[in-house]
Amino acid sequence: MQANGGGSVLLNDETTEEGVCRIVAAHREFGTTSCLPTLITDFTDVIERLAAAAADCIQIPGVLGFHLEGPALSKAREGVHLECHIGALTRRDLLAMQSIGRHGRSIVTIAPECVASSIIDELIQMGFRVSAGHTDASAAEVRAAADRGMSGITHLFNAMSQLTSREPGVVGAALDDDRLFAGVNCDGIHVDPVSLRIAARCKGANRLMLITDAMPLIGTDHRQFELQGRRITLQDDRLTAPDGTLAGAHLTMIQAVRNAVALVGLTLTGALTMASRTPATFLGMNLSGTYRTWVSR
Repeated sequence: MQANGGGSVLLNDETTEEGVCRIVAAHREFGTTSCLPTLITDFTDVIERLAAAAADCIQIPGVLGFHLEGPALSKAREGVHLECHIGALTRRDLLAMQSIGRHGRSIVTIAPECVASSIIDELIQMGFRVSAGHTDASAAEVRAAADRGMSGITHLFNAMSQLTSREPGVVGAALDDDRLFAGVNCDGIHVDPVSLRIAARCKGANRLMLITDAMPLIGTDHRQFELQGRRITLQDDRLTAPDGTLAGAHLTMIQAVRNAVALVGLTLTGALTMASRTPATFLGMNLSGTYRTWVSR
């Protein structure tokens, strides 16, 4: 659902068929049969380069679509996204995104409070699943976006308003609303195991999805990479920018499954459901047909 890179490739830097092939190949070694290469908030021309390559990339076995994380995010919850790239969706952005939305089954992450409700309608009409992430929205704003058709939550608990006594925030809305599928990072670093267990009880394996939020170091023995001019360092399975901000995750899907069993206490069946069937359901896929297509290739 969220593979920013792999095999020494960051999608933002190599929005090409060759780059996407390398990302997919790196993750396939660790149990990922299909993925959505993910573009981190960047200049509009980077979105346009991905749009130009989308038709060819979608033919690569294992590419289901793409995940655009931004640029309509909250600067209050930017995480490792560069503030200079965050902002309202322009007509130029939307034109490029339209070219991506028509290929495969793609996701766009937005902060609901930072876009007009009509933008959610427009993105859905383009073919995107809309997901809330890097957002400071209230629970009411999340519910209103879900009423418009928003159906996902990007990396639950991280870079979003939290559950409090008088304002449930994005986390509370996500846990309460069965219409919403939620991705969660189960690396044992991004989310405490107690919070993971609470999410699993509230959402269940049929609405909670394992993600990797993986970066270029997956499938390599490298310890550093460049992210939009910043040196990202791997230490003790933790990826951090120079200021200490977490920068994605050094996590494979098979390790996420193992962690879901060990840290959350899920059965293997439950963990595998969160890694496969539930994401596929969120994307509106026919699992048996998808499997036959994969095997035939």
